[in-house]
Amino acid sequence: MSVGSVVLLHGIWMRARVTDVLARRLRACCYDVTQVDYPSVRGTEAQMLARLDAAVQKAAAPVSIVGHSLGGLLAAHYVQRDERPIARLVCLGSPLVGSELAQRLQRWKLGGATLGGAEGVLVKGLERWDSPVPMGVIAGRIRIGLSMILGPLPRPNDGTVAVRETLLPDITEHRVIAASHTSLLFSAEAAQLTIDFLRHGRFCDAVAPTAGRP
Repeated sequence: MSVGSVVLLHGIWMRARVTDVLARRLRACCYDVTQVDYPSVRGTEAQMLARLDAAVQKAAAPVSIVGHSLGGLLAAHYVQRDERPIARLVCLGSPLVGSELAQRLQRWKLGGATLGGAEGVLVKGLERWDSPVPMGVIAGRIRIGLSMILGPLPRPNDGTVAVRETLLPDITEHRVIAASHTSLLFSAEAAQLTIDFLRHGRFCDAVAPTAGRP
């Protein structure tokens, strides 16, 4: 028996199959999961959000969204538009206040070629969480990722996104775990935290939200 629907979004330069492990763990807990494939570079931001909206409309209520990296940032923009009823939002390694690496690529005049339609949303991010929808954010602290090529990030970071980039003011809860940017999708701990938040709107052993401070 289903306990609800989850729309699952991958990050930039990825396809939906990268979310298979997390999707399997969610389905094992009786969630109906839709793994959205969207044009993370070739498409415009509007096209990416339209693909998410189509999946949300098809899903049975209550609907939650789980997004990795760019996927979480897109979902946050989508939920703040308040167009559809969303139960919960979980972001994994999402640069919610803007990506320093994306900003670096933009300064080097490489953003358009490497980030495509995602450049604007990744560079700018959000100012704060203005939605009543509970948002849980999971960040990583193992430094394996693009920063090994594009230059170091402030610590702690997951190799691609600094923890401080995930600290959007007024989110519900925040957690940092031992995972790299990509391995957040395969981490059993991240999956369990995600499931806890989908069920309860909080991380079950969580302390006070850390949004606004590293």
